[in-house]
Amino acid sequence: MKCLLIASESAEVLFHWTDPEFQQHIQEQYGAAQEEGQGLPAFEDSISTLFAPIIISCSTMVDRLGDSYTCFATENNHIYVLHQFDECLYIAVNGDGEEGEDDLKRKIYVMKKMIEVMFGMVTLSGNLIRRELRPQDTEQRARLWKHLQSLLETYSHLRENDQSFLVEAVERLIHPTLCEQCIEFLERRLVQQLNSSVERAGEEVLHAFILVHTKLLAFYSSRNASSLATSDLLALIIMAQNMYPSNIELDETGPEDVETASGSGPESFYTPEPSPTDRDSSSSEKPVRGSTPVFEFVDPDIQMAEDSLQTLEVPPPDPSTPRRVFLEVSQKEGLYPMMPHSMYCLPLWPGITLVLLTKIPTSEVAVSVYRFLEAFAKLEKRLNEGQEGSSATRGQPTIHDIRSKLDKFIKALGPSEIQSAQLQNVWTEFKNRAFARGGPGFNKDLIPWCKHMKTQLCGIYRQCFLIDSWPVDIPQRLSPGLQERAQSMVQEKLMDWKDFLLVKSKRNITMVSFLEDFPGLIHFICVDRSTGQMIAPSLNVTECTTSELGKGPVAQFIKRKVWSLVGATRRYLQKGYSTVTLRDGDFYFCYFLWFENETGYKLEAGEMPILPDDSAPIGMLAWDYYRKLMRYYSKNHQGEVVKCYELLTVHLGIIPTEIILQHCRQLASKLWEPSRNPLL
Repeated sequence: MKCLLIASESAEVLFHWTDPEFQQHIQEQYGAAQEEGQGLPAFEDSISTLFAPIIISCSTMVDRLGDSYTCFATENNHIYVLHQFDECLYIAVNGDGEEGEDDLKRKIYVMKKMIEVMFGMVTLSGNLIRRELRPQDTEQRARLWKHLQSLLETYSHLRENDQSFLVEAVERLIHPTLCEQCIEFLERRLVQQLNSSVERAGEEVLHAFILVHTKLLAFYSSRNASSLATSDLLALIIMAQNMYPSNIELDETGPEDVETASGSGPESFYTPEPSPTDRDSSSSEKPVRGSTPVFEFVDPDIQMAEDSLQTLEVPPPDPSTPRRVFLEVSQKEGLYPMMPHSMYCLPLWPGITLVLLTKIPTSEVAVSVYRFLEAFAKLEKRLNEGQEGSSATRGQPTIHDIRSKLDKFIKALGPSEIQSAQLQNVWTEFKNRAFARGGPGFNKDLIPWCKHMKTQLCGIYRQCFLIDSWPVDIPQRLSPGLQERAQSMVQEKLMDWKDFLLVKSKRNITMVSFLEDFPGLIHFICVDRSTGQMIAPSLNVTECTTSELGKGPVAQFIKRKVWSLVGATRRYLQKGYSTVTLRDGDFYFCYFLWFENETGYKLEAGEMPILPDDSAPIGMLAWDYYRKLMRYYSKNHQGEVVKCYELLTVHLGIIPTEIILQHCRQLASKLWEPSRNPLL
């Protein structure tokens, strides 16, 4: 019984996702209310009717009280979590007890993050994002919603099954030699060859990385590229998994492969098999997440209705068609969020993917638009605070600095485009009111015109980066031939390693190599929050897999404990605790968060910030809590590079507490030894 809804203030549905149980519940509820002889109402109408009282109630409370509720529970134990982002209200519902308030809040923030990656600065304009999320064309709307629903389901699946998405950090494959070879290959052969080709249509490859399922084998950024934020990288992994889902259970190996695949013991070796004589293996069918379909006889009318819906299905992705994504870019002047890139997701084999991120030729337009938006947002904020005249225009950049730059920007756009003509008209009116002698000047009457300017700038951004406004005969992407060559080059490089990599991704690190030094240790997760990377033993929970944790139910039990521990530590972290120890039956849990400088010296622990209950969920995907935490902690360590680490451990409860704490200290130092994991 799960649902997520995005609605406007007027109760118009902008997006919805429901699981089959919630959908059936709504159809039964509204089907029973229909008069005899009438058909069932459209599902969108039903869900709109169901949530309309809640949406209207929220709007009324904001208008009358300036506040609204963020969570409530009904008598039938349904939990509703609500959050207003500008003019869009997000509502997440759970009625089966599988998700709590924190889970629903995180789902809302992740959905917002994915929409920002897809639509960029258009999300800063309420009018424009409403039109983007709810296109007039019914088929286009169905395709978009289907895609967003699929992204949400992919994220939910990863968070329930993948430790890296549980703690929201990237996991690398631990094989230093192969990783170094692949990084060198990406730098000296692949990216260099792509960027020197005449077939790149003005695009420049900034980042290239290879994924094995959700784990990072190799990552390379060109010299001209800024670092890729962990939040954006996790979002891109979700998108890659959504395009080419991994079904790890299809190729599970037996227990005899555990030692070979672990690669974590000191005596672990692997010699790849000779390359096959034919390359048929590279064209195997893409695995699809989910169970095997069951065929049964159905009512002809129902079958016809289902057939008619097939036209609204999202077509399989065309690897040669890039996706426009909007990511954070760091420049000398500061951070620029939601800058346009093209994402090429090229499948090498099932479970192994090459991802290319390119800079598009017109990306400087986005930088200018962001600067203008920032200036008008600051001016609007000061005017709302009651500042007028010269006090309202102080700060960097000032509206006077922006004036000449915006004139040049509009002139460069040209008057032929409707959107640029509208921007010119609004800007002229703004100047007449703000700068003309005898005009109103900078007072509260200018606030609506600040909003109009922001809307028009977002419209220019939308026209440049979300609408194909280029002539058909001008290419706007890496040519299909160039993409195929890139794909073939990486396949040739990894041909002898692909089977090993697929096994290695399931047993990246096992507990075998840690049991001798840390008796009684069952599981651990260590995260470097400075780089957004994590390291943890694999948790294999399928019936056909045997590991140190046992088989099936035993491993599932440990997994549930680990997931529960992570949730508990986040709640304590929100309250300002950086160290947590818990005894739960036969288990003893520990959690530590600490800071170091770049030489590895542990810094003195200070007071941790206490977050309000309605704050964004702690993590790195939807909201980078740790970046803000390091910035907060750095205030007392000026001139030092501050790094942040987390360690979670699960021990048997019979181990003495002093031994457990000693294990934690030794484990933390061992995991980040340069000789052990040089690429982490």
